[in-house]
Amino acid sequence: MNEQELWQAFQEGDENAYTRLYQLHVQAMYRYGMSLVAVSEAFVLDCVHDVFTELWAKRARLTTPDNIRHYLLRALKNRIMHLLERKEHPRRPLEEVDYDALWAEPNDLEILEELEAATTRQQRIQRLIEQLPPRQQEALKLRFVENMNYNQIGEIMHVNEQSAKNLVFRAVEKLRSWIITLFLTFFTFF
Repeated sequence: MNEQELWQAFQEGDENAYTRLYQLHVQAMYRYGMSLVAVSEAFVLDCVHDVFTELWAKRARLTTPDNIRHYLLRALKNRIMHLLERKEHPRRPLEEVDYDALWAEPNDLEILEELEAATTRQQRIQRLIEQLPPRQQEALKLRFVENMNYNQIGEIMHVNEQSAKNLVFRAVEKLRSWIITLFLTFFTFF
């Protein structure tokens, strides 16, 4: 049974199909949710479960999406953003906000310190990705971890397709420049 058929069976009340859809997509949803709000695994898991609970409750009224994973990731992001917007955030006066710190890129020394703490190549790449702005991190994960096309990325991130391409391109270019700089820095020490 393919995903579209699973979805249709789930809409008709088949609990096994519902469980199978959950099993197929929960890890991707968790990864994506953690990339949005890495501070709380419990919060992300609650949001994933909220999405599936709401799907079950509204199953008869839903249409069959063309790409189920895309649909679920978008629903998860909407749920997370809705809950985060509802929370009371302490407000600081605008004159107290350090705008330079918000947009500052890490310097080479900060990046080297982060990389020294990483032991594997994968951890090093992850440390570099963590230095990117959050929107670029999100775009990279959607493109290269979730294998989404630029149109789907744009829909999830609420930007047009070209902006999605630009986010991914800028992230890849920034990572490439950091890697080249670090490579050259490493070989000048030895």
